[in-house]
Amino acid sequence: MVLEMIRKENDIKKLNEEQIRQLADEIRRFLIEKISVTGGHLASNLGVVELTIALHLTLNFPEDKLIWDVGHQSYTHKLLTGRKEGFDRLRKYGGMSGFPKRKESDCDAFDTGHSSTSVSAGLGYVAARELLGEKHTVVSVIGDGSLTGGMAYEALNNASRLKSNFIIVLNDNNMSISENVGGMSKYLSGLRTAQAYTDLKRGVEDTLKRIPGKGDQIVNQIRRTKSGIKQLLVPGMLFEDMDITYLGPVDGHDIRNLVRVFHEAKRVDHAVLVHVITKKGKGYPPAEENPSRFHGLGPFDIETGEPKEESGPDTYTQVFSKVLTDIARHDDKVVAITAAMSDGTGLNTFKKYFPQRFFDVGIAEEHAVTFAAGLAAGGMKPVFAVYSSFLQRAYDQLLHDVCLQNLPVVIAIDRAGLVGSDGETHQGVFDLSYLSSIPNMTVMSPKNRWEMADMLRFAVDFPYPVALRYPRGGAYEGMKEFRTPIEYGKSELLVEENEIAVIFVGHMAELAADVRDGLKERGYACSLVNARFVKPLDKEMLTRLSENHSLFVTIEENVITGGFGEQVLEYVSETGLEVSVRSFGISDDYVEHGSVELLRKEVGLDKDSILDGIIKSLKSE
Repeated sequence: MVLEMIRKENDIKKLNEEQIRQLADEIRRFLIEKISVTGGHLASNLGVVELTIALHLTLNFPEDKLIWDVGHQSYTHKLLTGRKEGFDRLRKYGGMSGFPKRKESDCDAFDTGHSSTSVSAGLGYVAARELLGEKHTVVSVIGDGSLTGGMAYEALNNASRLKSNFIIVLNDNNMSISENVGGMSKYLSGLRTAQAYTDLKRGVEDTLKRIPGKGDQIVNQIRRTKSGIKQLLVPGMLFEDMDITYLGPVDGHDIRNLVRVFHEAKRVDHAVLVHVITKKGKGYPPAEENPSRFHGLGPFDIETGEPKEESGPDTYTQVFSKVLTDIARHDDKVVAITAAMSDGTGLNTFKKYFPQRFFDVGIAEEHAVTFAAGLAAGGMKPVFAVYSSFLQRAYDQLLHDVCLQNLPVVIAIDRAGLVGSDGETHQGVFDLSYLSSIPNMTVMSPKNRWEMADMLRFAVDFPYPVALRYPRGGAYEGMKEFRTPIEYGKSELLVEENEIAVIFVGHMAELAADVRDGLKERGYACSLVNARFVKPLDKEMLTRLSENHSLFVTIEENVITGGFGEQVLEYVSETGLEVSVRSFGISDDYVEHGSVELLRKEVGLDKDSILDGIIKSLKSE
């Protein structure tokens, strides 16, 4: 196998052309085989095999810097830098990350996980290179989907002022996670069909360059004039008009041509964009036919492409999808918004039944929130469904555009808490803290599937900003017997005893019940309280519980700093309540990749760790 010959970075340069073609096929087979066992991002990686090979044939690692936007397409890069053995433990605790990690390899130039970031990071590398007088090449790869994010344009705007080489590779597969939308998608569609212009331009340039002494000068002059032919054949010429040289479009699966274009790009003395056309999922028919489903997935059967995991109870996402669609049938003011995640957030069903009230804004969370604010100000009831990790990008818009005006926007926060295998960049463990810091924001979290439905109905009719926070995975079906109607700012007392009060947030319900059982086995009396609202805090309940409890135990899958437990502690301290507080959450650190169950043990959010902590607290009193 040719792949066996790749032991470290730059080994690929020892291969001949036939071996390189064979290597591409072997990498695809390897990725399909490994990801079918471990799970991971498949379609995006299959689409960039030849592109990555061409970059590695052109660049010298680790001296040159290659920055992947998002980073979930870096598997081939990892293979070509000698990390083949790591794929057996891909995305497992203690194993190799599914994203670039600087601490994992000197060949990973920048830790990524969110979109639209690579051009900014690359531009920073270029500036550092120039200040230090170094000579290496910097390449940022960005997808067409990521170009719907405003940060990319902020970076392009600055890149246009460069006077030294910076290569931006636009990986255009007409997909983000869901199908691309909006003006940039249409613009790139026009560029994809502009091959006539590309061929004409190359022929004219080659001819002019042959003129002795004057050829290069003439070519440069023509580039500055923005000729009428260019304006006619290429829509907008966005990049060239920004003084960023545009090369392409190039077949992203033609290694020889890619290498030629990259060498050409390295000779440009300013920012240059290489437009590469790839096919997401290439080489594996199920992924080619349904790239969204094969974006990120668990173990699957290679023959059929079907997941190996048996279907369980409805997920919180599915409950959200069903209930929101039902609400919209009876209320034509309800509208739904996604930032390029209609499938992942469960809004595809809403889109099917109410296409005129469904909005996919692309990878643009900041815009999504302010757009929702505008909808609310205009009399609609907007629901923005977004992953917790991605909502972080829209903190200012939440604070300034939604909550300052006290507008009735519902933020449905999916993937809250520990999400597992995607690691630090995707763990949704900060939302309770940053949302609770915003005036006028209400923050809710359901204990089970039924409360999820009740809270969503409450949130849609609530006349002010509200965030509904729920995790990835199956919706808890326990505690069905407890279904007290939702009352603003009120918690739910499930079991009332004395001595210890365990107060949990949302999907910590099952764990909290297990902790209570453990305390009962040890002879302690224990109440169990469902917080329901993280903001506002149910101060009345806390005051009441303090009368016959000596210890409050709070459990949340969020960082402790600024979280629910700290709010309880602050209230107890301010009011002088005679009760101790022990908060269990996530310490001031980033949580790496691994299964949620294992990560909870690692951070001390499992039954045994919590019980040990409680007993120590009681003994120290």
